[in-house]
Amino acid sequence: MMSIRAITFDLDDTLWEIGPVIEQAERIVYQWLSTNCPRVTERFSGSDIQQVRTEIVAEYPQYAHDLSRLRWLSFQRILSAAGYEETRVDQVFEQFMALRNKVEFFPDALPALTKLSENYPLASLTNGNADLNLIGIGHHFTTTICARDHGVAKPHRDIFHAACSALRCEPREVLHIGDSPEHDVLGAADAGLRTVWLNRRGDTWGYSQKADIEARDLHDVLRHLDL
Repeated sequence: MMSIRAITFDLDDTLWEIGPVIEQAERIVYQWLSTNCPRVTERFSGSDIQQVRTEIVAEYPQYAHDLSRLRWLSFQRILSAAGYEETRVDQVFEQFMALRNKVEFFPDALPALTKLSENYPLASLTNGNADLNLIGIGHHFTTTICARDHGVAKPHRDIFHAACSALRCEPREVLHIGDSPEHDVLGAADAGLRTVWLNRRGDTWGYSQKADIEARDLHDVLRHLDL
């Protein structure tokens, strides 16, 4: 196996499935709005709110790396349209973020994190807005690199280099693990890192440049690392 001194991890859809988490968060927040800010749900359906968020993403490309800001702006728009003060926006956003961080780990995730963190310094490297301390796994990571704080998102090479610098390693000494071919594998490879494509769904690789390792789960990664 390659000589690796540290590991960087994607989070959403690598350690847990994010789609159901967001769907549940949006559903519960809509219920909260119907009770606490009823003018919003009188004016906007759930699909209307989704459309507002799509519009916000299109209007603010400068915040493409900051999902939290985009979500806050979406809540601001619907609450303002319904005649509520901006103080309500923070309340709704806090509700959403608390729910967004209630994740269900893939069965292999926690055992693998424990084993890997015993053998390597780990850094989380995400375009999302997960809070590892709220989720309960912050102790496994020596550093956290988020697109919203760094100013650019994966696959930009700068965010991978920031993680390497934080780990005090050269890119070639760092292994990046993630589910996205474009954001994780190709982005990390372009930055000089070694790569794992975590292909939980058994998808077909569609690019000429391949990952150093293709794994079906994190147990498979451990085997490649002789752990």
